[in-house]
Amino acid sequence: MKLALIGVGQAGGKVVDALIDYDRRTRSGYIVDAIAVNTARADLLGLEYVRKEHQVLVGTSRVKGHGVGADNELGAEVTAEDVGDILSIVDDFPVHEIDAFLIVAGLGGGTGSGGAPVIARELKHIYTEPVYGLGVLPARNEGGIYTLNAARSLQTFVNEVDNLIIFDNEAWRRTGESLESGYSEINTELARRLGILFSAGETDGSNVVAESVVDASEIINTLASGGISTIGYASAELDRPKKGLLARLSNGSGVTEDDGESMNRITSLVRRAALGRLTLPCEIAGTERGLVVVAGPPDVLSRRGIERARTWLEEETGTMEIRGGDYPVESNYVAAVTLLSGVYDVPRVKELQAVAIETQRDMLAKRQSSAASLEELVDTGDDRLEPLF
Repeated sequence: MKLALIGVGQAGGKVVDALIDYDRRTRSGYIVDAIAVNTARADLLGLEYVRKEHQVLVGTSRVKGHGVGADNELGAEVTAEDVGDILSIVDDFPVHEIDAFLIVAGLGGGTGSGGAPVIARELKHIYTEPVYGLGVLPARNEGGIYTLNAARSLQTFVNEVDNLIIFDNEAWRRTGESLESGYSEINTELARRLGILFSAGETDGSNVVAESVVDASEIINTLASGGISTIGYASAELDRPKKGLLARLSNGSGVTEDDGESMNRITSLVRRAALGRLTLPCEIAGTERGLVVVAGPPDVLSRRGIERARTWLEEETGTMEIRGGDYPVESNYVAAVTLLSGVYDVPRVKELQAVAIETQRDMLAKRQSSAASLEELVDTGDDRLEPLF
C-alpha cells in the first residue's frame, strides 16, 4: 500500500522520521513522500529523513517559530491560517501513486493535537483517497493539560479521518526509563508494525509472490469501518542458518520444515499478536473488522496456518469480516501483524475522558478562585484611589 505521510507536531514528525528510516532500511517502498509540520523551528531541525523542503513551519506571524506551548486551540488556528503552505507541497506529490494519506500526531501537545484534524479536514475536501490518522496518546505522568488536549483532540480527529489508529504511550513506557530512550523505542515499535502492515503486497524485486496477497484494497476495506483501530505484533526467530532467500527456496539450508510445524507457529503468533501488546489495549470481542498479515520466508508461510489463524480471530472478535494473507520477505524471522478496526471497548479512552473532564473542572475552578483573589488583593477599599485608566 502506497502512503503519503504528514507528521504534525514534535511527536508526529519524529514518528514519520522513524517510518521513513524503516522503509529505507527494509526497502519496503510503501512511502511515496512525506511532510513534517510544526510551529517550533527547533523541532524541525531535529528531523533526519524528512526533506528540508518538505518541513513546514506554520504560525510564524503569531508564535515566531517558538511553538504554541501546549495550546491546541492556538495550534488549530495557526495551522488553519497556513494550511495552504502544506497543501501546496501535497499538490506536487505523485497522487496517482498514492493509495492513502496518513496524518501522524501526538495528541497531548499543542501543534499536533490541534493541527492534525485541520489538515485531515482539508485533505478530505480535496482528494478522493482515504485519509487515515495515527494518534499517540500521552502517558498518565505527562500532566493534566496533556490529558485534556488528548481527550479533546481524539474526539475531533476521529471525526475528520476515515480511521484513527491509536498508540498509547502509557501501555509502552517502562518505569525508570528516560523520555528519550522510551520514545525512541516506541517510534521503532510503531515503525515495525506499520511497516509490515502497509508494505504487504508491495514487490521488492525478488519476483516472490504471496500465495494469498494482502493488497491495498484489503487494508482499505478493513479500515473502512471507521472509528478507532489498534495493531498487534508478534515474531519468532527461525532455528536455522541465516542464509539468503534463494538458498532457502532451493532447500540450500539443509532444513525441511513440514506444514504442520509452520501452521502451528503461525497460529501461535497470531494469537500472541491479537491478545498481547496492542498499540491500544482493548477487549477484542466486538471488533468490527480485522486483518491478519504473516511475514517471513516463503517456505514457512503455511496457507493452512493463516486460514486457521483467521478463523480463530473471527471467533474471538465475533465478526466474519476478518481478512488475511502472507507477505514473503527475506528474513530469519516469522512475524504476524493483526489490525483490529472499529474497536469500542477501550478502558484507556474512557479513563482519558474522565480525567480530562476532571482536569477541565479544576482549571475552571482555579481560574475563578484566582480572579477573586486578585480582585481582593488590589481592592484597597479606599474610594480616593483612582485607577490609571
